[in-house]
This record gives sequence, C-alpha cells and structure tokens, in this order.
Amino acid sequence: MLVNSAIAILSLLLLAFIFSFSNRQIQTGVPIEITFPSLPDTPKLAIEIYEENPILDIEVEILNGCGVPGLAEKVSNYLRSQQMDVVRSDNADHYNYDQTILILRNENLEGLKKVSQSFGINEQDELRIKHIPDEKLSVDITVIIGSDFATIKPLVDYLK
Repeated sequence: MLVNSAIAILSLLLLAFIFSFSNRQIQTGVPIEITFPSLPDTPKLAIEIYEENPILDIEVEILNGCGVPGLAEKVSNYLRSQQMDVVRSDNADHYNYDQTILILRNENLEGLKKVSQSFGINEQDELRIKHIPDEKLSVDITVIIGSDFATIKPLVDYLK
C-alpha cells in the first residue's frame, strides 16, 4: 500500500512537470521583430581612397619663420590638401623672415615645381627659391613661411 501511494504521488509530480515543460515550450506572446539599422555605404578601404586621390611623392618640411602661432600647422594642412606629404612642421631658427622661402634639399625638381605652384610662386624666382642640398634632413623641400604669407593668394584662400 505504501509503495502504491509513492508511485501515485511520483506519477502526479511527473505529470505536473510534463505539463509545466510543455507550457513553457508552447507559450504564445508578442513576437519580437529584430531590425538592424542599414548602413549608408560600406566604408572605403585605404587603397581605394589613395587611388582616388594619391599622395604625391614629395616630402615637405614646414617651418614657421614669422612667429604667427599655429601657422606651420595650417600651412601643413594646406599642403596635405594638395596631396603633399608633410613630414614635419616646426618653428624656424628665428621669426624674422620677410619672405616665404622654398628650399630644395635634393634633386626633386618636379616636387619643387608642384610646391611652388601650390603657393603661386614662380619657379624662376631666385629670391624665394633656393637649392641648398642637405641629405641629413630626409625631406625634398623645406618651406619657411615668412611674414609675407598674407600675400600668397592660394594660401590666404585656404586659410579663409
């Protein structure tokens, strides 16, 4: 009799477990709709950006020779917008440069031509363009910004 009672109780517990389990599996409710935001475009790879707008093989050093704070950085950004590789921007040895000077540090005449065009300086201007080789600098062109930078139209247009 005791064994039959235990079997009956265990059978009831088993039926309750099966009923509970089946209710959890069959539950009905509000379905959750998952939507992911659409991306406008897939980001471009670096090679695609470079192929659209390649950086020229001209390494430039910018030196602030007039003492205007932040001018070397602004000129660096200007030349970078012209696809030139500005590798260094700093202050010049002094702030008394009256004219902006382009110094060719190696034999990259094509690079000098591009930089002088970006500043609107004539390639034949011997006062503003110098050839002073210096292999230690590892740059093609040094640009010393003088106090006449406000007269360089392409630069002024960019700074506005």
